[in-house]
Amino acid sequence: MSERTADLVVVGGGLHGCSAALHAAMRGLSVIVIEKDTVARHASGVNAGGVRRLGRHYAEVPISVRSMEIWRHIEDLVDDDCGFQPAPQIKVAETEEELATLSARAAEMRRMGFSHEVILDQAELRHHLPAVAPHCVGGLASLDDGFAIPYNTTFAFQRKARELGVRFFENTRVTTVKRENGAWRVETSVGVFSGHFLLNCAGAWAGEIARQLGENAPVEAIAPMMIVTARMPPFCTAVVGGCGRPLSFKQMQNGTVVIGGGRRGIPDPATNKSEIRFSQLRLSAEAAIGIFPIMKGATIVRSWAGIEGRMPDDIPVIGPSSSEENAFHAFGFSAHGFQMGPGVGAIMAELIANGQTNAPLQPFSITRFAHS
Repeated sequence: MSERTADLVVVGGGLHGCSAALHAAMRGLSVIVIEKDTVARHASGVNAGGVRRLGRHYAEVPISVRSMEIWRHIEDLVDDDCGFQPAPQIKVAETEEELATLSARAAEMRRMGFSHEVILDQAELRHHLPAVAPHCVGGLASLDDGFAIPYNTTFAFQRKARELGVRFFENTRVTTVKRENGAWRVETSVGVFSGHFLLNCAGAWAGEIARQLGENAPVEAIAPMMIVTARMPPFCTAVVGGCGRPLSFKQMQNGTVVIGGGRRGIPDPATNKSEIRFSQLRLSAEAAIGIFPIMKGATIVRSWAGIEGRMPDDIPVIGPSSSEENAFHAFGFSAHGFQMGPGVGAIMAELIANGQTNAPLQPFSITRFAHS
């Protein structure tokens, strides 16, 4: 087998691509990963690092739960702790109406057979978040979630995959994919690769790969923004979101605070650039102050925006191609794919190697966009 031929060719070197490559190699497949830039260059290196089951779209919950089991033993898988720290994930309710909404969510989760999301009353909220604003009335929590360091995680998966023989080709842009003599011919900026299986993990750029397979995938490039503050005295040991306003908030062990949660910059996927919108960034800072008044004294030291792929219904495309044999998709994680990376990689490897998986993938089928 030549250097440019493998059982599986993965397009995209983010966490999902690296995870799928590692798990496929663990199942005995030879794997090539082709990345147009460098591993973790985009969504996998710029996200907030939340390892959360809390608040998932109902269709994502089973995969998220499966992925969480991998996270709890991540060092056994990739020989690196990935900076993973168990921590409560809490969505704060600022009004009784918001708390009622969260209570209905917790009840629906119990009906589905999942018990990891629990309601916190005001006293329980203050137990977990002593610095929370006085007007906050409660929250929804998944107390055994956590967070990790995105760059460390993606590189750890890449290193482990390389140890198992996975070949990575970075700064290599895929131009054309097509079936030829029963194999996938992948034409790139540095030549031709081939594989029996093809996996599209190209993130914000995955729509073009899908189009070449004859499938519609209206993936939109978005640019979530993040803020990091100077070090502050310890006051928060949970990862915090808001029910009524977009927020992702955590304090790192070194005292810095990382703030994100839905405010977006301006992406330019053609040039790999993203532009910060300071008017929106200010709203993120105001949301943090609204829930944690101590943040009024914080000093912002840096901010950034990365490029991620979003689907119209805010859940990813995961599963086989609907039009081509031995082609698969895992993209469009809509700014909340980091926690799912280990689990989705394992599922894709299982699906590719065995031709089937018991994971409930129907809600993520690319066919839902066939007529859009």
